[in-house]
Amino acid sequence: MLPPIASRFVAGEHAAGALEHARRTNERGVGVILNLLGEHYDDRTAADADAEAYCALVDDIGRSDLRACISVKPSQLGLDVGEDVFRANLARVVEHGTEAGVFVWIDMEDHTTTDATLDAFEHHAREHGKQNGNGGVGVCVQANLRRTADDLERLAGLPGKVRLVKGAYDPPASVGYRDGERVDESYRDLLEYMFREFDDGVAVGSHDPAMIALARDLHDEYGTGYEVQMLMGVREDAQVDLATDCEVWQYAPYGSKWLSYFYRRVSERTDNLTFALRAVVDG
Repeated sequence: MLPPIASRFVAGEHAAGALEHARRTNERGVGVILNLLGEHYDDRTAADADAEAYCALVDDIGRSDLRACISVKPSQLGLDVGEDVFRANLARVVEHGTEAGVFVWIDMEDHTTTDATLDAFEHHAREHGKQNGNGGVGVCVQANLRRTADDLERLAGLPGKVRLVKGAYDPPASVGYRDGERVDESYRDLLEYMFREFDDGVAVGSHDPAMIALARDLHDEYGTGYEVQMLMGVREDAQVDLATDCEVWQYAPYGSKWLSYFYRRVSERTDNLTFALRAVVDG
């Protein structure tokens, strides 16, 4: 059973709880991106099982009236086992999503996975672009990687959506930026490029009010369609407020592997840790 202390950041241990969370969040005007927790499998059986779980989740969403979609991690679908395993499992999930009308996001992990992730995204964006106006798939790119400007040039002409985040992984200095101010500078430059060069499908993955305000200004300047994406449990009141002016989606993880994710969230920000400690004290 998921303890109350973790329920701020995790939507439940099972799909039913995650779907109920999506319904409650939709009532506040915010869409939900559901992610089954799991990553870095070195066994194909586990990767295949999570792919099957995602297909079942897609069916549940497709039969509902929820404003919800899914997001998968490459290493969860078998990238560490082999790129062929990842591609086979991703194809199952994306094809299922296309049939059910459910959008599929592909998360970005550390810099060693970038090429395989972008190659898979491009394949499915082109494959399903004729059936879905937005390609049916999206991918995440990270502002703290030096290569991302070149990657965005590649992605600009594709159907699909692209989520820009600052980057949760610490890359080597040879491939990425480690200074926070430099990452912010990169984020601003890349975001401006996306609004200028993309026709649509820009996803602003940030809790930073300055970056969200910049996105609004860039939208006013270029007219490019965009959405804001934030994590469950972080600035949720701001998510609701923003949803009155633009499209907002909340990334909500769920599943039995919640413990390590929960500890990451509470250690990232002082206010998250304070919330968790208060929950313990209050019982």
